[in-house]
Amino acid sequence: MTPHNYQPSEADTRAELIEPKLREAGWGITENSFIRREYVIRIGRILDGYHREEKLFADYALFYKNQIAGIVEAKKSSLNYREGIAQAKLYAGLLKARFAYSTNGLKIYQIDMQTGEEKDVSAFLSPETLYNMAYTEKNALWEMLSSVPYETAGHFEPRYYQNNAVNAVIKAMAQGKKRILLTLATGTGKTCIAFQIVWKLFQTKWNLSKTGTRRPRVLFLADRNILADQAYNAFEPFGNARRRISPGEIKKDGKVPTSEHIFFTIFQTFMAGEKPHFGQYPKNFFDFIIIDECHRGGANDESRWRGIMDYFESAVQLGLTATPKRDVNADTYAYFGEPVYEYSLKEGINDGFLTPFRVRAIQDNFAEYEYCKDDEIDGEIDAEHTYTENEINRKIRIPEREEARVKAFMSEICQMDKTLVFCYSQEHAAEVRDLINQEKTASTDPNYCARVTADDGEAGNRHLRQFQDTEKTIPAILTTSQKLSTGVDAIQVKNIVLMRPINSMVEFKQIIGRGTRLCDGKAYFTIYDFVGASRNFADQEWDGPPLEPAGTGGAKCGNKKPDGTGTSTVQEDHPEYGSITVVKLGNGRSVQIMSSRTLFYDSSGKPVSARQFIENIFHALPDFFVSEDDLRKKWGNPETRSALLKDLEARGYALESLEKAKEIINAKDSDVFDLLCHIAYGKKAITRREMAELHKQAIFENVSARQRDFIGFVLAQYVENGIMELDSANLSGLITLKYGTPADGITQLGHSIRETFCSFQQYLYMR
Repeated sequence: MTPHNYQPSEADTRAELIEPKLREAGWGITENSFIRREYVIRIGRILDGYHREEKLFADYALFYKNQIAGIVEAKKSSLNYREGIAQAKLYAGLLKARFAYSTNGLKIYQIDMQTGEEKDVSAFLSPETLYNMAYTEKNALWEMLSSVPYETAGHFEPRYYQNNAVNAVIKAMAQGKKRILLTLATGTGKTCIAFQIVWKLFQTKWNLSKTGTRRPRVLFLADRNILADQAYNAFEPFGNARRRISPGEIKKDGKVPTSEHIFFTIFQTFMAGEKPHFGQYPKNFFDFIIIDECHRGGANDESRWRGIMDYFESAVQLGLTATPKRDVNADTYAYFGEPVYEYSLKEGINDGFLTPFRVRAIQDNFAEYEYCKDDEIDGEIDAEHTYTENEINRKIRIPEREEARVKAFMSEICQMDKTLVFCYSQEHAAEVRDLINQEKTASTDPNYCARVTADDGEAGNRHLRQFQDTEKTIPAILTTSQKLSTGVDAIQVKNIVLMRPINSMVEFKQIIGRGTRLCDGKAYFTIYDFVGASRNFADQEWDGPPLEPAGTGGAKCGNKKPDGTGTSTVQEDHPEYGSITVVKLGNGRSVQIMSSRTLFYDSSGKPVSARQFIENIFHALPDFFVSEDDLRKKWGNPETRSALLKDLEARGYALESLEKAKEIINAKDSDVFDLLCHIAYGKKAITRREMAELHKQAIFENVSARQRDFIGFVLAQYVENGIMELDSANLSGLITLKYGTPADGITQLGHSIRETFCSFQQYLYMR
């Protein structure tokens, strides 16, 4: 018998009211239709090593023929059925679903995201009706390719933006486009997207002859062997249908391979030979060509790489890039056209699919060098010239400066964290490698730091493979010049050290992308910037939409080597500059680290100084609480504190930034509450331990011995780890940690355990 005052929960409403209406419309019953419950969209921005923001998910995602046709946002029947409209629109927009519904099970509100029409409806649309209205531009090719399920035995199910990218390419192909461009941030899985597209082509036996009797022939082109190898491995589910093409193999066989279906190679291999090897294939041999990192010059009219694409002109050509349109890659956009889909670094971090970063900008007293007669000069020096950052390590070397820089970052990092150091040249990378190995204290292994450059050959590649191996700790640090700036997957990278200028936004994005890949226990990665490269964060194109380039042009292709390996438009390493003058400082002069500061980011994602960050938040805080007592009241309740933190983050003051800002006021071990109180009201910050001790009597008054034991345990976690230990989302984990299982916790404390957890916190923050 239902109690008189029974109020159905949202779960009750879904089971008893909403899902029956979905079934009445045919969802989950009609063939090829199914309902995905709590369909995850965003997994939540990483806040620290143990916590993320809340996941973002649609209550119901409605699929028909493997395509999402609509989403449903559910509210319990006691709420207004329109309460979920804003969420429904947000989710539908992200998922590219045309129709969104908000319902409490009693009434249904329908939104057409394409026409903008909104109205009350008496029932959900049927799968076929919703699908036909959602995909009005479909044709036979779209129907054929889009209906193929993703391959998930060897790959994870694509994320929402990867699904959007795959569909955007299929749509472009269905419209007859032959040149297609995808622009997605480094680390977001462009190779995975390419794999799923080829999987669909393979399963349907799509090919340019349109006979449907043979599987397509696909070419994956990269400009570096490591990228071609990574792609070959990612396509493992295709088994023996794959073929990795190398120059030695062609030379040995006397011809190019033709019996497989998916071929992986680098441009330089295809360009090798008295007559370029690609010319051995018939012009219509390949149906689909994927050009990885296509911004690196291959589309330039004068590029010899362009000859490959022109030769196979009949094939559908898909370009993959992580960089927006600018003057240095204008040819890419001129060749492929505007990207059919884009996904930025900022979106990836906010969605939780990429790791956030911090920047340590470090300066010394030798950003420029002028000759001093007491300096010991080994080589030729222009006594009248001022050598700038761009010339140091190219024309002159100051060994003492490199030593000071190495000591500076080695003293800050956890020395066993995987670290990449970008140097000016191969010679510079060797010098820095040796300095690091001299400075190391965490390991006695002679390969603790290794150099990986073009000249290191297979030995360098072996070090790289070991560095990428998550089971290996050595080498912990790699020094390089250009070779590791792009396309190298090393998910454990926690530090990126910049010891050479980076004047190209394209290259800057690629280098930053080396640290963005997710890894357990990796809350963020840190960029140690010795050369002022942080200024690139202030560029309007750092994370904005593609802009029209200022002009045309583009990089020229390098020369082909006798062995056919060639050079790329972005060379793998800076060439040596011959004789470099070595300067040994005299007259008591020495290199000193003059400043080391952490950059913060405002609501627009632009970098600001610590001082500006504090000033900005000082002026903003009155919008969030009206008095110190108001702040204490909000902070002492897990629910209102969580809401306050979300509001602060929306304005550019994320918890991770607030935690870092505590160091500015020498309050690293304090609560974020103390930071806010200090900024807003000038209150002196105390440590979390002092906070707990100060209020322990009030907290433990009128509670049972078992409650006191549990609260004491929670306080100890709070003192050790910080404010997120008091978040409601962490309660289950705390119970498990304390008692073993939630059931054991209930046995000890009863069903009031959540109330116990929440209620004591008000006393922790009282005056």
